[in-house]
Amino acid sequence: MAWHEWPLILFTVLSQTAVGAFLVLGCVTLSGKLSKDEDTRLHRSMFFLWALMGLGLMASIMHLGSPFRAFNALNRVGSSWLSNEIFASSLFFAAGGFYWLLNVLNKGSESVKKALLLLAMLIGAGFMYAMIKVYLINTVPTWNSVYTPLAFLLTMTISGLVFAHTLLVGSKHNHRDLDNVLPTVAAIALAISVIVTISQMIGLSHISSAIVEASDLIPNMMTLQVLRIGLLFIGFALMFSPRLLSSKPALPMMLLSFGCVLVSELINRGVFYGLHMSVGM
Repeated sequence: MAWHEWPLILFTVLSQTAVGAFLVLGCVTLSGKLSKDEDTRLHRSMFFLWALMGLGLMASIMHLGSPFRAFNALNRVGSSWLSNEIFASSLFFAAGGFYWLLNVLNKGSESVKKALLLLAMLIGAGFMYAMIKVYLINTVPTWNSVYTPLAFLLTMTISGLVFAHTLLVGSKHNHRDLDNVLPTVAAIALAISVIVTISQMIGLSHISSAIVEASDLIPNMMTLQVLRIGLLFIGFALMFSPRLLSSKPALPMMLLSFGCVLVSELINRGVFYGLHMSVGM
């Protein structure tokens, strides 16, 4: 585990969670399912989404050392994926935050807010793409594979879905179909995550440098992955059980579900950074 990279662990997981939740809630908003009161309550609860994104950005600044280094990194926007990532994250926070503020303050026309929502969703998707590209490095074979985009997108999907569902439950929505669809999609994503994890662990045995085998980088890999997947299943069970019992999800249960999923994703990201190894020049 690469806990010394905790600022990057927090930044990537929290921002992926925030973007994933924003995309889900954006789709719910655009669907027109919510009543005016439900929409108002949901946007108030989205404060926690932007708080989570803000914590992620603060963690990224701590990794860089100072805000001035972040500004310097912007000098290479368009030619450096790291600069693109920093720029896109800031732009997403600004555009999405402005959209949220307009809704909370009940300002602006519906067409303007809808356009701003769509723009923020597109920027969020671009932000995720830039983040993935940062880690596809030719000299780091454990990262330069399909497993990196899969890991990041699965975090965005699983953690984002659970967080979005938690915010919807907290806003007291009255749409049974959302309580059915979101856990189902999360279950599919969880199954894919388990398959990807097993496949990646098998693939590590075929990666090595002159001095180390990739499979030896994290001695307790199996224990960590079992713990991670166990937490994922607990979180999923808490999220899915109301559907099986034909009852409405309760906020305390959803908060516990999100907590389990978030810790699971933090462990997985620690494993990701622990698998860093270089080959060649």
